[in-house]
Amino acid sequence: MLDIPGAVEAQWPDEGVAAHYGDPMGEQRAMAGGQVLVDRSNRGVVTVTGPDRLTWLHSLTSQHLERLAPGTTAQALILNPQGQLEHHLTLTDDGTSVWLHVEPGTAPALAAYLDSMRFMLRVEVRDVTSEFAVQTVAGPVPAEGGYVSRTDAAGSPASAPAEGSGLAAAVTTNPFGIDLIVPRSAVGKLSLTPAGMWAFEAARIAGRVPRPGLDTDHKTLPHEVGLIETAVHLNKGCYRGQETVARIHNLGHPPRRLVFLHLDGSADRLPAHGSPVSLPDGTEVGFTGSAARHFELGPIGLALVKRTVPVAATLLADGIAAAQEVVVPPDAGGTVRVTLRRDAVPPPPAGRKLL
Repeated sequence: MLDIPGAVEAQWPDEGVAAHYGDPMGEQRAMAGGQVLVDRSNRGVVTVTGPDRLTWLHSLTSQHLERLAPGTTAQALILNPQGQLEHHLTLTDDGTSVWLHVEPGTAPALAAYLDSMRFMLRVEVRDVTSEFAVQTVAGPVPAEGGYVSRTDAAGSPASAPAEGSGLAAAVTTNPFGIDLIVPRSAVGKLSLTPAGMWAFEAARIAGRVPRPGLDTDHKTLPHEVGLIETAVHLNKGCYRGQETVARIHNLGHPPRRLVFLHLDGSADRLPAHGSPVSLPDGTEVGFTGSAARHFELGPIGLALVKRTVPVAATLLADGIAAAQEVVVPPDAGGTVRVTLRRDAVPPPPAGRKLL
């Protein structure tokens, strides 16, 4: 969709798609008021086929997938042995294949990891990014469940359902609408107002939705960015990294927490990605993730800071003053409280206290 007049290409991590089409604020307003089409064809797309696909993915990810109903969207994580985030998956099953999409540039590594874990199971993994692309329809889904393609075979506008029409191979939901996984030949062929990644990212940040790779680093734990609520099933079988997730959820707290930043509007710039977040006295307490200019809220951002930072403290993000708003509370995790029976616990030796 970079061939649309006025299109300006986005920078990292969204090279290859439009940042905007000449009116960033107008695109945000259009997205807030109705349906727009956001080109996210830079995302990676992977398919998993075979009769063991759901039970296999269930065993590898943080989500309960073995009985995933066809057409249902799920979010799942692949963690490393220390419980740190490696991949965030948005996926659906169509009855024969699992379709999943991931952050730009990460599909090859994900497909390679999945392929290495097949063993003797009846599954096949394919990176189909070169064949399929993600097109996001942001806004309410039409009551009739259909969308308008630019032209039909006769060259006239035609209404077509999202699935079963040849337009979309699969559909997943997101907090702002739906994601259509379409053949690359169908990119841009919905007659909707285009909106660029600047508008989408501003809405995402305003919605307090973290983006892996921007609002996370190599040490990020699911609890730190609120992914426990959306991408982790706490009562499923074992998977890599589960021990850390369970320990934090039942007994402890994550070392960092995600915060929403209301940035000082008098600054003529936004904080750079990865720039330090500090207290007014100069103590560094975290890093800046995403930042954007919102058409109503002004400059906003997300940051990952130490859990012990007071929730009322003013922060400096790359030197720009910011008021913080709690996204992940400091007491996240530790949901189980053990109450000891006093008559079952012997008194401590003299000079010692019970912890």
